Amino acid sequence: MLMFVPDCRTPDQLTNSQENSHIVHTQIWGFSNSYWELRKQRPKLKKLKKVLMENPYEGPALGGKEEDTENRYTMEDLLESIQASEEELKTSLEAVHACRIDGYWRMLDFDYEMKLLGHLTQLVDSESWAFNRVPLQTCLEELAPLEPKQMIEHCLNCYGKRYSENDDVLYALDEDRVCRGMALMLLQNAVKFNLREFQEVWQQSVPEGMSTRLDQLKSVALVDRSSRPETINLLRVEDLSEDTLERFNQLFTLREKWTEDDITPYIKDLCGEKQSTGALLTKHARSSMQNGIKVFNSRRPVAT
Repeated sequence: MLMFVPDCRTPDQLTNSQENSHIVHTQIWGFSNSYWELRKQRPKLKKLKKVLMENPYEGPALGGKEEDTENRYTMEDLLESIQASEEELKTSLEAVHACRIDGYWRMLDFDYEMKLLGHLTQLVDSESWAFNRVPLQTCLEELAPLEPKQMIEHCLNCYGKRYSENDDVLYALDEDRVCRGMALMLLQNAVKFNLREFQEVWQQSVPEGMSTRLDQLKSVALVDRSSRPETINLLRVEDLSEDTLERFNQLFTLREKWTEDDITPYIKDLCGEKQSTGALLTKHARSSMQNGIKVFNSRRPVAT
């Protein structure tokens, strides 16, 4: 058995020793007691939307008008500018209803997306289709004079689930997605909406057979039960800061006290792995009882 014994001589002794003249010695120039640690981060969805909204798709150019070709991004472009893996980026693109047009990823202008959804829901009602049996080919044929077929199919993919039956391609429209989309359209241009009136108009705007419910609007709209009459207004979590402290400051600026049910949809996306909304609230808010209901207010002075 071979055993290596460490040489305990000093560098000077080694240098003066002929038997070690062939050894190359290194010097330590310094040391560091800090280090970099890799941690998993949530994809910056807000940055993705900001990039894509530099040039949203508003539909085919009309009257010979040339489309703006600036600020358009391929997948490679997005991977270079957005901190996310390709899989995370694809998931995020689907979440914001982005569409690949002529090789570039584009977000649809909100009004144009709602226009497409309106065409689709009106067709479903006029044909008396069950909303879970919407035929792709008929939709393309009926709506082709109004919009590009690619956009019609994209709208169906955004608001429904594709399936096949006897060689026919059908879509089951997702009730929650459609109802949420129609609610956003109604709330978009209103500061506050009388809740009862909103619910009536909202129910009338969706296809026959669909039922609107306020829980479909979690993270996109906020109900004020304390006002008389009760009101509802647009408040999308995607429009709030991605920084935790700034998010809580924004929320407590909008409303001094929050119930857990109301605030949870607006902080859920801030939770890291193995972190709960309850832990976030414990750290950034203090609780109290108000009329027998647990409410939360800010631990810090709110910056206005």
